Amino acid sequence: MSFFNSLIPSLNGECAVAETPATRRPRYEITETPEGYDVEVSLPGVSKEGLEITDEAGELRINAKPARELPEGRVLVHGETSDAAFVLLLDHDNTIVPESTQADLRDGVLHLKLSKVESAKPRKIAVN
Repeated sequence: MSFFNSLIPSLNGECAVAETPATRRPRYEITETPEGYDVEVSLPGVSKEGLEITDEAGELRINAKPARELPEGRVLVHGETSDAAFVLLLDHDNTIVPESTQADLRDGVLHLKLSKVESAKPRKIAVN
């Protein structure tokens, strides 16, 4: 199975993490380069302190908890957004190098740079 297909639960016919009232799957996009993958995950209201990223046994897991802080003296009357935590589980079948993963959270968007293992990178084959 290719890395791309394993990252898109809808193509596999399964959802790796079911949404519940307490959790939801964030919107995300994955682009591929010859060297790796770029992943952008929309995490509105999440700070670095509320974010946990782990990579274990071929699974990249993102857990994020939004923090809603109202100024003193204000009470929330109506909210269009959910306080539910974000959970995203991406199966990569050990085709990335976890030690070289780079993560940056800016303006509610998590940017991940994932490097491919050497065996997953494209190669040119010389013809004799």
